Amino acid sequence: MQAPQSLVGKNKVDFLNAAPPVNYVAGLGRGATGFTTRSDIGPARDAAMPGPEAGPTMGRGRGRGAGGPGAPGGLKRGADDEEDARETQDYSESNYDEFEGYGGGFSDPFGVYTQEDKEADEMWDSVDKRIDERRKKRREDRQKEELTALQKERPKIQAQFADAKRDLSGVTMQEWDALPEVGDRTWKQRQKRNERFTPVPDTLLEKARSDTQQFTSIDENKGTDTPLDDLTQIGEARKTHLALQLRGASDSVTGQTVVDPKGYLTGLGSIKVSSETEIGDIKKARLLLKSVTSTNPKHPPGWIAAARLEEVAGKLGTARKLIAQGCKECPLSEDVWLEAARLNTPDVAKGILAQAVKSIPASVKIWLYASGLERGNLKAQKRVLRRGLEFVPNSERLWKAAIELEEPDDARVMLSRAVECCPDNTEMWLALAQLETYENARKVLNKARETIPRDPAIWITAAELEEAHMTNAAPKGEAVPAEVATAQENKIRAIIRRGCGVLALHHVIMDRDQWLKEAENAERRGSPVTCAAIVRETSSFNVEDEDRKKTWADDAEACMARGSITTARALYAHALEVLPTKKSLWLSAAHLEKLHGTRDSLDTLLQRAVTHCPKAEVLWLMGAKERWITHKDVAGARRILQLASAANPDSEQIWLAAVKLHGETNEPDKARTFLARAREVAPTQRVWLKSAILEREEGDMHAAKALLDEALVKFPTFDKLWMMRGQLAEQDPAAGVEAAREVFQRGVKSCPHSIPLWLCATKLEENAALMAKARAVLEKARLLNPKCPELWLAAIRVEVAAAPGASGKKAGMALLAKALQECPTSGLLWAEAVVMEDKPQHRARSL
Repeated sequence: MQAPQSLVGKNKVDFLNAAPPVNYVAGLGRGATGFTTRSDIGPARDAAMPGPEAGPTMGRGRGRGAGGPGAPGGLKRGADDEEDARETQDYSESNYDEFEGYGGGFSDPFGVYTQEDKEADEMWDSVDKRIDERRKKRREDRQKEELTALQKERPKIQAQFADAKRDLSGVTMQEWDALPEVGDRTWKQRQKRNERFTPVPDTLLEKARSDTQQFTSIDENKGTDTPLDDLTQIGEARKTHLALQLRGASDSVTGQTVVDPKGYLTGLGSIKVSSETEIGDIKKARLLLKSVTSTNPKHPPGWIAAARLEEVAGKLGTARKLIAQGCKECPLSEDVWLEAARLNTPDVAKGILAQAVKSIPASVKIWLYASGLERGNLKAQKRVLRRGLEFVPNSERLWKAAIELEEPDDARVMLSRAVECCPDNTEMWLALAQLETYENARKVLNKARETIPRDPAIWITAAELEEAHMTNAAPKGEAVPAEVATAQENKIRAIIRRGCGVLALHHVIMDRDQWLKEAENAERRGSPVTCAAIVRETSSFNVEDEDRKKTWADDAEACMARGSITTARALYAHALEVLPTKKSLWLSAAHLEKLHGTRDSLDTLLQRAVTHCPKAEVLWLMGAKERWITHKDVAGARRILQLASAANPDSEQIWLAAVKLHGETNEPDKARTFLARAREVAPTQRVWLKSAILEREEGDMHAAKALLDEALVKFPTFDKLWMMRGQLAEQDPAAGVEAAREVFQRGVKSCPHSIPLWLCATKLEENAALMAKARAVLEKARLLNPKCPELWLAAIRVEVAAAPGASGKKAGMALLAKALQECPTSGLLWAEAVVMEDKPQHRARSL
């Protein structure tokens, strides 16, 4: 039967001629198993396959053609071939891809992969990369959220007990020690309870004892019945092992050993022979060091290491023989000679060192060691050191050791020779200057300065020499005249200044901190003038003009913290010379003198301070206070205040200080006169208040009221004047409560935000037993000053006092609840709440 024409496709696929699917086996569905014969394989090469002369063909790939006509190495296809390929292409479901279609990409599978295709692929790759970067942050945030949710859902044990671990930081050592031991409650430990022990026979115990017992004698019958085979094998194994070690440690070409004997020098001292293993190690080391000394006998560390090994092993005689042989092999090594002297007795060591100095006469170590052997015999020590100086005249160590043993006169002679042999040693020059007289010391220091121009210690020593000469020249018990002291200070400053210049010429760089350390050292040596000279000449190094005040003040405070008071005083003195108008510097210097100076030095400093800073009220007041309290000089304090008032006529503090001084000395008339003058020159509100207070203390209420009335006209917003005026009116029996109430009413109108004034008005009504008016005053005050705990507290206490008993307390508690709503953080109100509760409820209310 012929199929309808509509069911016949134009491009019908011939399934019989098409290639089978991948892994297809014919007949597998009905149980038949396919097989392959040689006829199915065919010849080794298909006749249709192009030969080598045809060139390679281009492979197919995604988005690439198979190579069109003209492509390098491709096969030429005609239109008919391509049409046939399309007709025979597999259009089954197994060859269909959702994105790439049937058997390949969207483009023609037989097309050429051009530059446009490449650009399109690169563009799509960049778009994919850009989209992935845009989604990266959201993806990471989502992963973090999922991780956080997972940790919350299934937290780790470490996170669950984090708060408990933090609380363990407050546990003390006593609490840790008091914790009981838990013990091991595992199943294995519990099983030990059920263990059973079976007694063993005595023969087994005797055998174990004999195996572990060590004998110090040999049995006559048995002797040393050790299997000879075992000893032979052990000896051969040890010989082989040692040969391998020696072969790896030595160089077979040059014959020189590469063993580091210094490692034995540092390690053998810690060896403690206590077991057979350590004895074996010593034997190995002995063989290795024997190889070192035999292959390279001129190597001193090898002999020293071998001798120390024997010393550690307890064979001192062998060690001495080895080191003696080392001295013969290495006669120019001072270490070998010193080791030989150390291993022998002092008498033998002297002979060894005598031979050593013949071989090495210039060895300083040998001469010093030989001098040490003569300890207890001063004359012999001197003889050895002087003999050493004949061979090594330029050794600073020998000169120092020899000079330390001499008397001052002999030391001076030896130092004179020492500075000739060692002219670059500053310490010897300075020591010689200390032993010489003043004139000779100056010559020595001048010569040292010419020889060593780059050392600042010489210049500092010269300045200290001048200061010591100045101090010694003055008669005992008498002070140095001011003119002489000034001249000497200028001379010392000139020495330091010249020294800084010479050092700068020789390119010696010393910063300000190093000079400050030198100044502190000079202070500790008892040279305050030299210390001050160093500070004044060097404290300006590398300091900008705008930073001078802060830098010098910080340096002075640091010196005070280190205990260098003289250096700090010199810093302040130099700073005040450069910046005399800085009030803070004068105050800091005065504080220093007050703590560590004398009364006279503080008085002198304050006099200089008020001369340079006449407008600094605090300096005038400090000077007057020191005169009054410390010196008990009332007249001097009064004189200082008079000068201060003349320099600062409008200073309220100075006028009030003068009034206080006269008031404390029971001179009210003079105080009244000063206050009258102050009201004219400096009419401040405090001056008027002090005037009224003075009159009240003297009992003249009429004058006090007059002063207050006049002051209220000038200063109506000063609440203290209103309070004092109201109190005077309340105390006046003639005026009564009405006058005081009128004063307070006027006061709260002028000062509506003065809480003390409102409380005074309330207190007036309470004293008059007018609780309703007191309540009204407080309500008005709270309207003008909301959220004020003081006013609420006064109102609560008024309510409690208005009705003694439970009703008053209840009203107070109700008002307290309102107050806490308005002022929930007020400590005053919470304290009152605790007090108002019953005693059993105090603790609960406070918490």
